[in-house]
Amino acid sequence: MFLNLTHLQVQYPGRSRAAVQDVSLGLRAGDIGVLIGPSGCGKTTLLRAVAGLEAVSGGEIQLAGHTVSSPQTHVPAEKRRIGMVFQDYALFPHLDVDRNVAFGIHDWPAAERKARVAEVLEWVGLSDAHKRYPHELSGGQQQRVALARALAPRPQLLLLDEPFSNLDVDLRERLAHEVRGILKAAGATALFVTHDQLEAFAIGDMIGVMHEGALHQWEDAYSLYHRPATRFVAEFIGHGVFAPAKLVDVDGEVAVQTALGDLTDVAECPLPSAYPQGECDVLLRADDIVHDDDAPVKAEIVRKAFRGSEFLYTLRLASGQTVQAHVPSHHDHRLGEWIGIRTQVDHVVTFKREA
Repeated sequence: MFLNLTHLQVQYPGRSRAAVQDVSLGLRAGDIGVLIGPSGCGKTTLLRAVAGLEAVSGGEIQLAGHTVSSPQTHVPAEKRRIGMVFQDYALFPHLDVDRNVAFGIHDWPAAERKARVAEVLEWVGLSDAHKRYPHELSGGQQQRVALARALAPRPQLLLLDEPFSNLDVDLRERLAHEVRGILKAAGATALFVTHDQLEAFAIGDMIGVMHEGALHQWEDAYSLYHRPATRFVAEFIGHGVFAPAKLVDVDGEVAVQTALGDLTDVAECPLPSAYPQGECDVLLRADDIVHDDDAPVKAEIVRKAFRGSEFLYTLRLASGQTVQAHVPSHHDHRLGEWIGIRTQVDHVVTFKREA
């Protein structure tokens, strides 16, 4: 792994709980990693530790095979060849785009510096804006200038701390796709912090979900969504509910009994003996519930959210249990209407029953 964190801990003086607790992860060269989680979960502290801006109290950070942080070792930030892009872009208002991008390579020979600036501005699609000033650029353009400036010195690792947080919602996801393309074209290895799932899914090869300083899971987006490792990851990623269920043995095969019927594609489920009396909670995503007028199970629409191509319906069964369903938007049913639903679950994920 190009970036390797092993049992990393960051403890601030006077605080009972470590800001980063026993975090281990690996990032391959050329990959983009994303840290996601609620405010205060430790993701920015972890990023700052990788940058060399925070000392570590336990564990180790290795970069390109060399230890850069441990309780005994601290390579200064300026010696790590790491580029950073911040929330506010930190562009110099009195310098044009060319000089902003060239700031970190001012000591390069003039011809080499000019060629490098032209190269990174072409990557970010701003070759025709090189003489403009930051106030003459849109927020998205300023963000790309900041990215070009960070890439110019050829850093071995790029760190991005919520770089789209100042942009409007519609621009964020589109720019995340653009930035991913730029980073891939540059062959850059990057670690990115965000609290926005759509940004994380759009840009990340690997995504880590953090909560209260701990890393709950470090995998690709598909695995996080369909095979969450903890109850927190299951709740934090995507839409869904936990439904009471029971694991039973049917002719030597495990089945999951729910109010919506039995779920049988349970190859990855624990054995019934893993839970007391087999009682557990099963994760039902909104895309696991299918609207089907002919289904025997009916549910009342208690909430609906229009999402353009679909509605997100919150549905209440006769038992009082609620589920959610993505339904194509031409199925525009009224609040209070009862509709037929059935399950179509490809990945059955169960957790210990919560009181």
